[in-house]
Parts: sequence; C-alpha cells; structure tokens
Amino acid sequence: MNPPTPSNHALGCLLGAAVGDALGLPTEGLSCRRATRFCRGGLRHRLVFGRGMFSDDAEHTLMVATTLVRHGDDAVVFQRSLGWSLRWWLLALPAGVGLSTAKAIVRLWLGFPAARAGVRSAGNGAAMRSAIIGVVFREDAAKRHEFTLAACRLTHTDARAEESALLVAEAAALASRKVKTKEVIEALRPLVQSEEMIARFVKLELALSGGSSVSEYAAEIGCERGVSGFAPNTVAAALFAWLRHRGQFDQVLSEVIACGGDTDTAAAIAGGICGAEVGEAGIPKSWIDGIFDWPRSVGYIRRVASALGDGNTDKTAIGMGLPCLAIPVRNLLFLLVILLHGFRRLLPPY
Repeated sequence: MNPPTPSNHALGCLLGAAVGDALGLPTEGLSCRRATRFCRGGLRHRLVFGRGMFSDDAEHTLMVATTLVRHGDDAVVFQRSLGWSLRWWLLALPAGVGLSTAKAIVRLWLGFPAARAGVRSAGNGAAMRSAIIGVVFREDAAKRHEFTLAACRLTHTDARAEESALLVAEAAALASRKVKTKEVIEALRPLVQSEEMIARFVKLELALSGGSSVSEYAAEIGCERGVSGFAPNTVAAALFAWLRHRGQFDQVLSEVIACGGDTDTAAAIAGGICGAEVGEAGIPKSWIDGIFDWPRSVGYIRRVASALGDGNTDKTAIGMGLPCLAIPVRNLLFLLVILLHGFRRLLPPY
C-alpha cells in the first residue's frame, strides 16, 4: 500500500474523527460495563437503523478544517473566522453543545473579540477539534502550536484545555509522519505541564510497558466507570488507545468506546489521530459507508480533505457553502433520533 499523501492524511484524520464520533455517540454516558454490553457482537453503527450520524465533535473538526482552507496562513484571521462559524453553528440549534462552548459563543454574539471570548474550562471542546490542525501543519511546529492555541482560546482558556489540545495536535502530526512510539512519547512529554496530566502521562508510560488494556489504563486514571468529559482524562485515554494499538483503527475505537463515558469525543479524538496515520484505507469501509448524514456528509468530508491537501482556497470548488435552511431541519431530525435512541437504551438488555 502506498503511503498516504498529504490530502490522504487529512482525509484519514477527518474520516477517522467522523467515524469515531458516529460510532461512539450511541454509548455516550454509559458506564464501562453497559458500554461493553451495548457493543456486544462487535462495534458497528447503532444510532438509527444500523446507520450513524455526527455530533458536535465531527462538526467542529470540519469547521476548523474549512477555516484552515480559507485562512491557513494567518492565525488571527483564522481565529476570527472560526468564531463566526461557531456563531452560526449555534444559531442552527445543534442537539448537543458543551456548556463552556455555548457560553463562549454567546460571548462572541455579545461582541467579545475572538481572542477574549473563551471561558475558563478544562472541558473537551478544544481538544476534540485539534487533530486536523496537527495534520495540516505536520511539518511546521510553530504554526501547529499557534493555530491550535488560537482555536482553543476561542472557547477554552484553562491551561489544561490548552495542554490537551496541543497534545492532540502534536500526536496527530506525529501519527501522520509515522513516528515510532518511543519517539512519540519523547515528543509529547514536553507538552505535559499540569499536575493532572503529568500523573496520567506517567501511568500511560507504565501501562504501555506493562501491556495493560485500554480499560485497565482508564481505571488507573480514575475512569473505571467511564471516561469523563475532563480534557486530561479524555485525551489521556485516547492517546493510550492509539499508542497501545498503533495501526489498528478498529481495535483503537473498539477499546476506547468500551471504556464508556464520553465515548463520542474520546473516539473522535482517537479516530482522528489514528486515521491520520492509517489513511482511509486503514478505516473499515463498512464504518465509513454506514454514516448517514447531510449536509456534512462523507462526500463533503472528501471535498474538504482534498482542498486541504491541494492548497485550494476556492471555497466554491469544494462545496464548503452549506445550505443554511437545511441545517436546522437536520438538527431537529438529529434531536428526535437522539431522544428515541435514549428511550431505547432504557429497555433491556441495555
């Protein structure tokens, strides 16, 4: 198999994040035990008639990607433009949005400048959309750092959120370059700054050397009941799943989703990193074909990835203009699907 081209790295990252989001969404909020039981018989799409849909994890990743196509040369303009994308995204009434992200977007609508709109939170909002930045700037550490922080501080200003976003972007860059695991650890270590992440990173190294499973590592960092929405927990679990099962996209997602908790975000992060490494060819075709969403469809993802790889700045050429009226209708349908799925989860055997 030929190594992925730059556009295929981007395509693998975007598809990996989208597939992870769609596969992890049905088990979001379940305990480790219930998530494992829910996925009995193998991981597959289960949201609606055997198909999957996106949540905010994939949507934010795609917003970052399309903003990079337009403004990948200026982090200040990139941040400002992404802020407008987030404003309109919230007006379309998405079915799920993190509280901190919602507060930051409201601040944007109230007139706060993009550089000052973020709130002090260590949630997952910034980390979940950072992998594609790492892939796009895989050969430029300075821009990788600058653009990741610009995207993060738009909504999250807690140092632990910044740390988590930088770790995801760096991991995706290293994955796309197929850097060996030992060198990955050495490259990530300088980014680990907070007490919480230091403790998790030490345990990550010990668990890797000891051959622990992903669920065993999750228990070691206090997530035995499910990986919480605290960014250091989610990012640590996603990084461990990727490093523990390098090159095995299906195993990475199966293991991290079986941990329970914030499964769509953990799987989107792990899927984005692993997808950047294995490319589209390394992602099970049935998982890609099983995505049923619009207007942010698999075809739309392919157009965005192509633009990122080709350096195309013509947004009409990749169809980045989404039909404004269709998105609220899609979001209403998505909300109904989520509610029906929630009732289904109350029934046995789940």
